[in-house]
Amino acid sequence: MKTVNTINETKLKDGDYCQVIAGAHKGKKGIVKDLNISKTEHLTITVVQASGIRFKTLGRNVKVEEYHP
Repeated sequence: MKTVNTINETKLKDGDYCQVIAGAHKGKKGIVKDLNISKTEHLTITVVQASGIRFKTLGRNVKVEEYHP
């Protein structure tokens, strides 16, 4: 069984609203989809923005927020 490395990553679940706080997509917001543990044991997620645009990022790069469109 693979484990998740940070406290923030253990709080993420499919359907959460989040804001990206680091990385290439910093400042973007959306709904968390498709959680996956990579071969290097990092949590990767797909974020779907309100416009329908999807992007992938690491779980450690996001924080969960209340939904505010």
